[in-house]
Amino acid sequence: MENVLEWSRTVLETTPARWLELTEKLPAELLTRPPAAGEWSAVGCLQHLIDTERGVFPVRINAILAGQDFPAFNPDSEGAQPAADQSPAALAREFARLRREGLAALAQVTAADLDRQARHSELGLVTMRQLIYHWAGHDLMHTVQAERALMQPFIGGCGPWRRYFTDHIAQPGG
Repeated sequence: MENVLEWSRTVLETTPARWLELTEKLPAELLTRPPAAGEWSAVGCLQHLIDTERGVFPVRINAILAGQDFPAFNPDSEGAQPAADQSPAALAREFARLRREGLAALAQVTAADLDRQARHSELGLVTMRQLIYHWAGHDLMHTVQAERALMQPFIGGCGPWRRYFTDHIAQPGG
């Protein structure tokens, strides 16, 4: 894909609007409902995106631009739990604010920077291009995961149509 910067920037720009729409219109009960035991709710996915905006993607862009290596991120031990006193809409607004900062970091990257490398503590050498692909894919993956979580009560209540949703039924730990 020759347009990695343009296409990824577009994905990254649209994600906050999707979350703002979801959190402003859907009830908190649906947004906080885990789809299966051990799975993240939609709000859990949003909190993870906030965590990665704070300490992963923009930080790694700056590290690669500076020629510095960076550590892995473990969401289970380094990620925050969604604050019980913060509404899903407030979380989405925080994500949108952080994403504006992340996009400013991305705006520093030029086509000439895409082959710059740094060492990831678990994965070894990675390029800026790979990081940017990962960032956009990560956004889409966790938005799909959140929407899958939101689908579960509807799938459970649709009776004979449930068979059309077999690829989307959340299984514990899966």
